[in-house]
Amino acid sequence: MKKNIVVQLIGISLAVLLVGGCANKEVVKSDEGLVPKVEVAKPEVKPVEQAMPVEQPKPMEQPIVPAQETEPEVKPVEAETGFEAVYFDFDKADLRQDARDVLNKNSEIMMKSKADAKIQIEGHSDERGSAEYNLALGERRAKSVLQYLTTLGVKADRLSIISYGKEKPAVQGSTEDAWAKNRRSEFVIVK
Repeated sequence: MKKNIVVQLIGISLAVLLVGGCANKEVVKSDEGLVPKVEVAKPEVKPVEQAMPVEQPKPMEQPIVPAQETEPEVKPVEAETGFEAVYFDFDKADLRQDARDVLNKNSEIMMKSKADAKIQIEGHSDERGSAEYNLALGERRAKSVLQYLTTLGVKADRLSIISYGKEKPAVQGSTEDAWAKNRRSEFVIVK
């Protein structure tokens, strides 16, 4: 009788462990974060009636000079700071050899000509993936750059990191070339 009860208790315990163990698995929905597409009705286009020809004004004696554009020319970060951007492989935060070579050059600039400057390392990603995932990936990329620079002798208290994820692409587009240029870390002098 006691053996029967012990065997039943062991069986129940194993069943509870199996059911409880399965409940701890995290379920990730692949369609989280997707926004349903909403179709917008196109406005009705009416044909335009032919207008009567307008008499052209007589030309003025002085030529009209077009106004200059008001927007300033956008310069790449390298031109402003002297630092080159570091690029990463898809879904990676590991530093490739070409990235290490760039960081070696950047560290020399940081220690010689920009010895007193505080530098912010910006982590970026391409547009693929959720905003949350890309923010975390950008942060991992910036941290790997910071860690490598400190091993080269740049003081950690001069460096800070920020992640923009996919929010500030360097190049617009959904091609492999555009994505490769957006998977980067850049350097900004904050002081």
